[in-house]
Amino acid sequence: MDFNKRLLLLILILVISCKTERNNIVLPKKTDTYQAVIDTFYTKNPTAIGIMVHIESPKNGISWSGSVGYSDAEKNTELSPTQPALIASNIKTYISATILRLQEQGKLSIEDSISKYLSQKTGALFISDGYDLDHIKIKHLLSHTSGIEDYANKAYLDWVDQHQKHRWTRDEQLQLTIKVGDPLGKPGAMFNYADANYLLCTEIIEQITGKNFYTSIRELLKYSALNFTNTWFPTLEEKPINTLEMVHQYWAKRNWDSHNLDISWDLYGGGGIATNTKELAQFTSHLFNGNIIENKAILKLLFTKIKTTDGKDSNYCLGLSEGEISGLKSYGHEGFWGTTVAYIPQLDTSISVFILDRDQKHLKKIILETLVKELSKKHLSVANVSLLKHLKIE
Repeated sequence: MDFNKRLLLLILILVISCKTERNNIVLPKKTDTYQAVIDTFYTKNPTAIGIMVHIESPKNGISWSGSVGYSDAEKNTELSPTQPALIASNIKTYISATILRLQEQGKLSIEDSISKYLSQKTGALFISDGYDLDHIKIKHLLSHTSGIEDYANKAYLDWVDQHQKHRWTRDEQLQLTIKVGDPLGKPGAMFNYADANYLLCTEIIEQITGKNFYTSIRELLKYSALNFTNTWFPTLEEKPINTLEMVHQYWAKRNWDSHNLDISWDLYGGGGIATNTKELAQFTSHLFNGNIIENKAILKLLFTKIKTTDGKDSNYCLGLSEGEISGLKSYGHEGFWGTTVAYIPQLDTSISVFILDRDQKHLKKIILETLVKELSKKHLSVANVSLLKHLKIE
């Protein structure tokens, strides 16, 4: 029997069976499916403490948040899907977008040398260690190809572990960058992920705008217009009114609870923002759809890749990484505490995932892949619904 005949037979069987059972047909809600996904992973991995997810897919009519587990492992406080968390290095996309907004306003270019914009104090500090600031461009900072060494290494984490209440300053962390080691190479020679790159970007933002970097980020990224009411820099800004308490984020290996550490260890551009899964996914969706950076040519710069002279491809662009999820191209970033967000152009969908125990952060990728597979089925689901409507079975 050929394919067409088999398809016709299948439709006839469906019609006949539905004449007697049409009133029993219940199409599952997609949101039930998404919640079932995270529930299943949590049941198998309860040491994750909590799992939080948001799916933002405007063209598919989806804006859904879900959660399972606890926001406080000691008190067994039930986790709310709208609670904020520290997103750590996810901030780098925000910083990159802020820099490009300044380019959109004609106030800089990512091709500019950073020597034009750093404070005299910071410039002198890096020059003293042999950095040629005239040849390091802003795009080198955003792509981690500046040749700057990273202060946020194992020794740094060990020190933080022993001094959890220490109040860091950005200047202190930049000074530590110089103490850690000499320049790794010329700008564009290699990829070396370093939070110091983004600390320098926040100083550049301040030098240009004359405002605190966090205030400039808020204004340039249009928080008010886009209704981002749960996104802020804790300790640098007041917690927004009506925002829920931040979740506890854990690193079981070191017995860390984010509430016990002074946030300043990761605050000035390498990390720092607190937000919930919804606003992180919505920020990403708005960014890629041209609602933040409206100039298409400048928005396209986000995808800039620096071809390093060592010939290695890092898949890192300007404040985001290029990847693949379930066979589909994706762009996004991850954060230290087990956070991630990914935008899938083919689905025009952003998905954010928070795992509250860093030691279980591998679940992020698996959950993303599972959710993308579910979303990819939507075309089939729409076809099935259309068939049922055509047969007047609703």
